[in-house]
Amino acid sequence: MRVVDGLRLVFRSLLSSPLRTGLTALGIAIGIAAVALLTAIGEGVRYYVLDNFSQFGTRIMAINPGKTLTQGMGGILSTTRPLSLADAESLYSLPHIEAIAPIVQGVGTIEYGHRSRKSDIIGAGYQTAQAWRFNVIMGRFLPEDQAGHSRAYTVLGYKVKQALFGSDNPLGQIVRVGGQRFRVIGVMEKKGQMLGFDLDDIIYIPIDKALQMFNREGLMEIDVVFTAAISSEQISERVRQHLIARHGSEDFTITSQDQMMSSLDSILAVLTMAIAALGSISLFVGGVGILTIMSTTVRERTSEIGLLRALGGTRRQILLLFLGEAATLALLGGGAGLLLMLLILLAITIGLPALPVLLNPLYLLLSLLLALIIGLVAGVTPAIQAARLNPIDALRAE
Repeated sequence: MRVVDGLRLVFRSLLSSPLRTGLTALGIAIGIAAVALLTAIGEGVRYYVLDNFSQFGTRIMAINPGKTLTQGMGGILSTTRPLSLADAESLYSLPHIEAIAPIVQGVGTIEYGHRSRKSDIIGAGYQTAQAWRFNVIMGRFLPEDQAGHSRAYTVLGYKVKQALFGSDNPLGQIVRVGGQRFRVIGVMEKKGQMLGFDLDDIIYIPIDKALQMFNREGLMEIDVVFTAAISSEQISERVRQHLIARHGSEDFTITSQDQMMSSLDSILAVLTMAIAALGSISLFVGGVGILTIMSTTVRERTSEIGLLRALGGTRRQILLLFLGEAATLALLGGGAGLLLMLLILLAITIGLPALPVLLNPLYLLLSLLLALIIGLVAGVTPAIQAARLNPIDALRAE
């Protein structure tokens, strides 16, 4: 039997029952659409999270109070000795340090005239904007003042400025932050949100003023930016030894941006694959449909199989013929599934533009390959059954 004749027989068989073929392919199509769509959303979320964290650069690390065994929010744990402003200042003695940003965070009411807004308040060092790669669009950032004697200056986030001043110029105006008077000296550029945290709905005040306002003894975090002349592992070890010498023990946690990005990438990649695995359940349902249809087809075409065998068709050719039908069904379903997925993505893009979606061509090819494999696996048993039929008994079945 020539290849062309075999393909003609495959398509003739599929087209002889278009409704049955369409419904069987639909099962595979739904599975492929689910896998491809969930994978695209998972990849989009992964890219979105990594992109948000990468805006701070890769040459930055965070020091949190409290020793933890895993990377996490060490600052919310109790510690024998909190991180202090003196600890932050002492880090300047280390080589290859580019910027130090001591941080403490709280929530308070910001008032101007008859307007007020409850926002996050960040007590920050004068190099915080440099460390975080945030730009000032109006005025300047907090100046370098002597620790404990900082002037009552504040820098507004973009959204806070809009809420309190609208289109007016806020520079030089007095606002009340937690009941205390601060003079506005700058406005930050619009940054948007990061993992649900609005970077524009915050204000910055000097770190020592924030410690007094929130009645805190220590810092929530110290961010350290280092030069490109040293690796994150080397600078982390130097900072660790330096703080151990000051504290007497390792009662803090150091997390480099490289470590955080690597951990996030691994976690999100696993989540993406887990989501795709959940979606692939529907693919196996489609595979069961192919198995059922092909088994029925073998029984319906017993006489045809007998005729093919009587005309010289080998068992191998019969096996390949039925496997070809199963594979074609799976590929038709896979193609329809990708088309369905693109239509759904188009609807999502129009209806939910904020939802991060990223198509990965590799995953699309793997989805089609998975559909083909499932089709072949589902068609193996019926194909073997057809190939083993005795030609005389098959002809007699008519």
